[in-house]
Amino acid sequence: MWPLLHVLWLALVCGSVHTTLSKSDAKKAASKMLLEKTQFSDKPVQDRGLVVTDIKAEDVVLEHRSYCSSRARERNFAGEVLGYVTPWNSHGYDVAKVFGSKFTQISPVWLQLKRRGREMFEITGLHDVDQGWMRAVKKHAKGVRIVPRLLFEDWTYDDFRNVLDSEDEIEELSKTVAQVAKRPHSHAYSLG
Repeated sequence: MWPLLHVLWLALVCGSVHTTLSKSDAKKAASKMLLEKTQFSDKPVQDRGLVVTDIKAEDVVLEHRSYCSSRARERNFAGEVLGYVTPWNSHGYDVAKVFGSKFTQISPVWLQLKRRGREMFEITGLHDVDQGWMRAVKKHAKGVRIVPRLLFEDWTYDDFRNVLDSEDEIEELSKTVAQVAKRPHSHAYSLG
């Protein structure tokens, strides 16, 4: 009986100690360390050899959080650049604050366009418009325009076809969008 109690006591004590049981566990731990590379670098991606045509998955995993903070707001492309921010990936809101000046437009998904019947439309999601976030983005990215994006919620193929085949439907849809754009909260959007 005593040997059994000693084994149980030993198992209980050792159970609270973290140990590696196999080589595969060590590999898992090493791969987790790969994800934890620092977020900041003193050199931009061009100088680190990361702008390439033959992208390697390992490099993406290793470097996905790493950026040169001293050049985070520098714009290196003269053309138009549109960035989408989605509520299902909230990290995009932070990315837009840090790298906002690299974009010409940033388009968050806050608004949903719903078809309620023939020539009847509604835009929902106005309560999700985040004025504080827009001010924060524009504070560091002076020229960026924040443009609303409408999610066509629950639209079917027939909904699109019926609207596009009818001038009356198109006119009502246009009126609905214009009414929302004229509301006081819409001034923060750069619609033009």
